[in-house]
Amino acid sequence: MAEASKKEMIRVMFDDISPKYDFLNHFLSFGIDRIWRKKLVSILGTRKPIAVLDVATGTGDLAIAISALKPQKIVGIDISEKMLDIGRKKLPSLGLNQLITFRCADAEKIPFSDNTFDAITVAFGVRNFENLELGLTEMRRVLRPGGLMLILEFSHPGSFPMKQLYSLYSRFFIPLMGKLISGSNQAYSYLPESVAAFPSGNNFLEILGKQELKNVRLVNLSMGIASIYLAEK
Repeated sequence: MAEASKKEMIRVMFDDISPKYDFLNHFLSFGIDRIWRKKLVSILGTRKPIAVLDVATGTGDLAIAISALKPQKIVGIDISEKMLDIGRKKLPSLGLNQLITFRCADAEKIPFSDNTFDAITVAFGVRNFENLELGLTEMRRVLRPGGLMLILEFSHPGSFPMKQLYSLYSRFFIPLMGKLISGSNQAYSYLPESVAAFPSGNNFLEILGKQELKNVRLVNLSMGIASIYLAEK
């Protein structure tokens, strides 16, 4: 995959799988993805944020979960308009039309002024950035001084037997079931490949530290299958 084409490939891929995305998220994680999001929200809740930006928001599950904290504004951005359309359809029945706004935008060119948001969140999105450092720089730019950045992402379990079990699951079961359910040959082969290529754990903490962020740390989830990375501006 050429680097120059990654962003467009991601956009097309998520547009294609958008009708099945939510179901597959919950099915392939056995519903644990909901628990991971709740953990992120519980951490964010200690800050009582007023304005939150959810980057790579997809169909808006994290943005909707954050609404429980009752901030004054939540904005979700994503490059896939079809994913956002599904997110928008969720809002009326939840009474969240006034609180949450979804906007098609690039994480590497965030369309907001410096120091706009009290918190920036991303769930399972940073590994899809074409330029990881540029995306993080943009997130830092729009974060207010003292604000909190929270990034939920898949990790690489390092201990037996989780390491071996997760490797088999991600290499064989996820691509097979993802293809059968979504109809996409590419999307659910890309997922384990992108997880394997992502610089998780201490490697990602080092990348965050280079962004002039403070109190950089991580919270391991489910024996290392996922992690929440935290950093302050």
